[in-house]
Formats: sequence, C-alpha cells, structure tokens
Amino acid sequence: MLDYLPDRYTVLVTGASGGIGHAVLQHLLSSSQVGLIIAVSRQPLDIADERVTSLPLDVTTEEGRFALREKLNGQPVHLFFNAIGLLHDDTQHLQPEKRLDQLTAGNLQALMHVNAFTPALLIAALSASLKGTHACIVASLSARVGSITDNQLGGWYSYRASKAAHNMLLKTAAIELKRLNKASIVLCLHPGTTCTPLSEPFQSRVPNEKLFTPGFVASQLLDVINKRTPEESGSFWDWAGKPIEW
Repeated sequence: MLDYLPDRYTVLVTGASGGIGHAVLQHLLSSSQVGLIIAVSRQPLDIADERVTSLPLDVTTEEGRFALREKLNGQPVHLFFNAIGLLHDDTQHLQPEKRLDQLTAGNLQALMHVNAFTPALLIAALSASLKGTHACIVASLSARVGSITDNQLGGWYSYRASKAAHNMLLKTAAIELKRLNKASIVLCLHPGTTCTPLSEPFQSRVPNEKLFTPGFVASQLLDVINKRTPEESGSFWDWAGKPIEW
C-alpha cells in the first residue's frame, strides 16, 4: 500500500477514533505490509486485530504527549498520521467567525492549540522515533482554507490562522527532520469536505459530489502519500494529489 515503507512497518495514528483517522486505520489494516499500528484517541478503541495497540490518551496535553513518548521509547515509527483537528465545539462556544466582531482571544487560542501547536509538539515529542536512517513519513491533516494565497472569501479567522500556522510549523519541522533523517517525508494534507462531525454543521452548503465519505478520503490521502518522495518533504497537497499554494 505504501511502497516507500518496509514490510511490517510501524504506524502511529493520532485522532484514531475520528472519521478520517479511523478510516485511515481501517485502510491500513487491509494491508499485510503493516506490522504494528499504535492508535491514539481519547477513548480506547475496540478493534479485533492483534496488530493494533489502542492508547487512550489526550495528546493535546503535555501529559498525554509524555505518555506517548514513554510508550514508544524511541521505537522507530515509519508512518505518523495526525488526524486531530478542531473547527467548532458547542461546549466551548466555538464557531467559525464570519466577522471581525466575532473574533475572540479564546477562539484563537483554542484552535491554535489543537490545530497548530499539538501537531508540532507531537513531532517534537516523537523525534527519537523519527530520526535515524529508516523510511519515515509524517502526514498531518491541514485544510485549503489555511492557504494564504487561496483566501478569497475571508471569515473563519481562527480556523484559517490555525491551519496556516500548522503549515508553517510542519514546513519548518520538515527542514530539521531532513537533517535528522534523510529518508523522512513531511506532508500537509487537505482532505476535502468530509462527512464527519467536524463538517456536519456546514454540509448543507456543500454539493453532494463534493462531500466525501471518510473511506474515500482515507483511500485518496494514502494514495497521495504513496506518490511522494523525500524531495517533496515539507509540501502541501489536496486529496486529489494536486499541490496547494501556501
């Protein structure tokens, strides 16, 4: 399934209980090439496959990232797929802003923390498992609205800013990881509008042909990952395999 990686490779999926994360997990399990999947989510997963180790951790916290690092203990990770993301949350009264007067420091802090800081801090926590000489792919979900060049409509201040920050942090990490592991590939990925709880409040405005199932998105993203090379580390791609401008 992923030609760049060796047989019996080790995978880490964060956000493994979410729509896209779980679909990626299921697609990977359909391949005999996979040796071990460490599935991280806030709640334990019940998957009847001996290759899956479920870790119930909140990796948006320092304690959760420390526990993950301790569990891995420097074990090489060949694929790290990050599917953690936040757009709205009723309990925190978070909704995408349509106007400047809806923008708050709390919204900015919450979305920056989950969408930008957490992926970068995870890479930092996992550096011992990523460095070396082994083939290594880091793929993290971004969003096209994080493209500064592509921003023609405005709005969604916190989400746009958090995904733009995500892209900068991943691009910067790609440069350092190349020094630590020449075989590393770091990718920012736009999944398209996927039928998950994250997009649910906004699906009515999306044409049916542009609202994708998690299974379709997982298949597409894994195909995009499979076609990338170390020379393309630190790049930004959509679900159809087309590069996105920063």
